[in-house]
Amino acid sequence: MSRIANSTQTVSFQAFGGVDVLELVEIEMPHPRPGEVLVEVLVAGINHIEAYIRRGQFVDHIDCAENQTQGSDFAGIVLEVGEGVTTLRRNAEVLGHARLSSQAYHVVVPASNLVVKPKHLPWEVAGALFLAGLTAYDTIESVNIRPGDAIVVSAAAGGVGSIEIQLAKLKGATVIGTCGERNFDYLRQLGVKPVVYGDGLAERIEKLAPNGVAAYLDNFGVDGADISAALGVDPSRFTSSDDRKACELAAIVPDAEAAAHNTQVLGMLADLAGSRAISLLISGYYPFGLVQEAFDDLETRHARGKIVLGMKPAHSYGITKARSIHDAMD
Repeated sequence: MSRIANSTQTVSFQAFGGVDVLELVEIEMPHPRPGEVLVEVLVAGINHIEAYIRRGQFVDHIDCAENQTQGSDFAGIVLEVGEGVTTLRRNAEVLGHARLSSQAYHVVVPASNLVVKPKHLPWEVAGALFLAGLTAYDTIESVNIRPGDAIVVSAAAGGVGSIEIQLAKLKGATVIGTCGERNFDYLRQLGVKPVVYGDGLAERIEKLAPNGVAAYLDNFGVDGADISAALGVDPSRFTSSDDRKACELAAIVPDAEAAAHNTQVLGMLADLAGSRAISLLISGYYPFGLVQEAFDDLETRHARGKIVLGMKPAHSYGITKARSIHDAMD
């Protein structure tokens, strides 16, 4: 049995602010207590809500401490199992959710926060699936989509939006996705009707949905409620960007019942992604040491799909962005 190191590194910040407050700090290697598991993280996703927390926007919702760690999404390999854990063994490949701690080389979580990684699910997708996937799933379920419904998803090329549109299509909906023109081809590949933002949006949507719009999912946060009302959407089938933030905050610090639900949904999403029933584009893959650059990229709001941190990249001297390759070919 290989020896486990005495220390590890995690992302941390000591004061609220921009990406420059993020740093990698050395900490003592954690070990699992009864019912817990130590995971060597291979990939960790990053999310807009983490940037909002780091800036101090949610101090009334989430307690932040000095040397605050962050991160919910991750995938990796089990190194140690605590007493009483029978569902997982050492070297198991897993993905899961953590409480403000996944952006690290190692993380300890309850065994109940983990699911086994499907064989054909890529590591980078597994590590980015939790928060965006859970938010998309719960949002889709909240608007009661039926076969034949026409629905609108704003910011449809982003991490949450891109999963929402695919889950809606699995339910038999016709999906219209709002986005910038640079993302039209990407949405068309997913079987979605793209429509550009800006003045006259409601009229453009009406042309694509002549029989009316059943639901409107707003991830953009600009005029969503007004546009939804103009389209005649029942208010009970409109979700706002504030609703999304509330969902994400609840997922980051869940109670026991919510954590069990979150793991159940993650397992379903992993199976869907592993069987390619849904896909998740990874548009930026950053070595762990470039966490500031990763969040700077995320916060420019041009990313398709997800941006991830890789703990064991083949090299650390360059970054490949799928969208950059695509744009260079335009």
